[in-house]
Amino acid sequence: MAGYVGVLVSDPWLQNQFTQVELRSLKSHFDAMKREKGCLTLADLPSQMAKLKQVGENLTEKERESFIRDSYKCLDVDVDFEIFLRVYLKLQAHAAARMGNNVKNSSAFLKSPTSTLLHTISESEKASYVAHINNYLVGDEFLKKFLPIDPSTNDLFEISKDGVLICKLINVAVPGTIDERAINMKRMLNPWERNENHTLCLNSAKAIGCTVVNIGTQDFIEGRRHLVLGVISQIIKIQLLADLNLKKTPQLVELVDDSKDVEELMNLPPEKILLRWMNFQLKKAGYNKIVTNFSSDIKDGEAYARLLNVLAPEYTTPSMLTVRDPSERAKLVLEHADRMGCKRYLTAKDIVEGSPNLNLAFVAHIFQHRNGLSTEAKQIPFVETSPDEAQMSKEERSFRFWINSLGNSSYIDNVFEDLRDGWMLLETLDKISPGIVNWKIATKPPIKMPFRKVENCNQVVKIGKQLKFSLVNIAGNDVVQGNKKLILAYLWQLMRCNMLQLLKNLRFHSHGKEITDAHILEWANSKVRNSGSQSHMTSFKDKSLSTGIFFLELLSSVHPRAVNWSLVTKGETEEQKKMNATYIISIARKLGCSIFLLPEDIIEVNQKMILTLTASIMYWHLKQPTEDQSLASSDCDSSSVDTASTSTLDDTASESSADDISNR
Repeated sequence: MAGYVGVLVSDPWLQNQFTQVELRSLKSHFDAMKREKGCLTLADLPSQMAKLKQVGENLTEKERESFIRDSYKCLDVDVDFEIFLRVYLKLQAHAAARMGNNVKNSSAFLKSPTSTLLHTISESEKASYVAHINNYLVGDEFLKKFLPIDPSTNDLFEISKDGVLICKLINVAVPGTIDERAINMKRMLNPWERNENHTLCLNSAKAIGCTVVNIGTQDFIEGRRHLVLGVISQIIKIQLLADLNLKKTPQLVELVDDSKDVEELMNLPPEKILLRWMNFQLKKAGYNKIVTNFSSDIKDGEAYARLLNVLAPEYTTPSMLTVRDPSERAKLVLEHADRMGCKRYLTAKDIVEGSPNLNLAFVAHIFQHRNGLSTEAKQIPFVETSPDEAQMSKEERSFRFWINSLGNSSYIDNVFEDLRDGWMLLETLDKISPGIVNWKIATKPPIKMPFRKVENCNQVVKIGKQLKFSLVNIAGNDVVQGNKKLILAYLWQLMRCNMLQLLKNLRFHSHGKEITDAHILEWANSKVRNSGSQSHMTSFKDKSLSTGIFFLELLSSVHPRAVNWSLVTKGETEEQKKMNATYIISIARKLGCSIFLLPEDIIEVNQKMILTLTASIMYWHLKQPTEDQSLASSDCDSSSVDTASTSTLDDTASESSADDISNR
């Protein structure tokens, strides 16, 4: 569930220059700068603005410094957010005027209708993604009238305006993410139906690991090309890297020597595994350089030539290994890939220019088509996962995607590795409870001194205790050491705290009272009871919830037309339960719930995820301006609610987290 963002600027003129999503993004950057510098002045901005894409890419630091010096007499002025925005706009305009039509890595501009910001897109990337969509969605019954898309036009952005294409693309990347019964699919959609599709698409994209913090449904409706292309790029990347793990490709154990290395391999993000695989194959060819990226290290095409020669020597032409001109070598590499039958969506120019996204996609395609690994995997016992480890893996996934949805400064690939220095946990705590972190005593990565990591994590634990987390016998060093059970227990309490805080912030419903798990339980039962149903949830681990019927009735009670009851099963068999669970998740996301659970969480009645689902539906419903709801519903037993409010933890949903810590 995303955090609440209020009015960020008071100046009406500035408000009109940006969309809300752009303001949130810039505010996040500004806050990070303030944390790093403490006091921010105009003199600090040339270096600090390097991370802002348009200004950072198209102007050097010296150019930014010279422009600011020419524009402002005194550089010692303290910078607030509105001054920061004005400087940013001036630098944007300056960059556009200087670069003209030669903006870095792009051949097209987009000036959004509600913003003065100039945004760029890569025509090569657009053509590549269109080719990918044409290839993978060619057989789709609904989309066949729109395909193939012409990459030389803007048809991709027009077709994306109804939300169906991107929903379908998400299901190609991670099959079963969206229940297609929940997608509005007809020839002409009204604005409300179109908005529902985009809401479903964005919440589902977050749930598979996309970062969509700065993107809203209006961006799709208006066809903002840089944002639409950004989402499509992330979805395709997730699809292409899906097999780069030991579960899908156990042959990857060939890259390591022992169990300890296997554990390290399992913790690597897919891009790093792909690089390790590429270097493993290049070593066979006697190629001595180490490829560390998908850009500058492969621009000359030599690594590609060696890689393809190892994987498919029968298609090699002698000139591919001897030609000196990088452009010629790149052409020969692509011809070799074609002879292999390997789909490729980049040009020789993209290789020579070092386009990171397209080169990563090309290497991933090569891996999918022919990875050159042994068909008989090494027998390393560590690869086998126990039921406990499988459950931890599911929880790690949910918490990771939730943290990434908050818009922190860095993307995390593995909570057990990427949170060990404490910094991202501090950022997350600051998002949930602004001002609670003492940034003066925090150390920002990269952190060389181990004790600094412990200091960060000690503050994480201290704040957790402030927030009344159950943290018995836990210290900062436990996080630094990567204790999986303790990290997951902390993250669950952090996620739960965020949900309760969001509900409490709706003061016109909560009347300023603390919100508890018991309130959420009573609210859900009250809504279903008032709709005329006999369904009831005794707790968040009530086994009857596995059928899905209660949640379908809850969704129907908060939005009467949300559920198409002709599509609902009785939930008696495992297959029926799965159909209902998938439908529940998609309908909730379609309404606007940001949730990170899987269908099996409902079928198996995972009490933590059941609580998050119920709380998300409650939060969405109480935010609706047309409703006049109250936590103290007229037919609720007020005495039971008051009693429940004295407890900060509900045993049904929180006991396992506390047990993980106290019984370690």
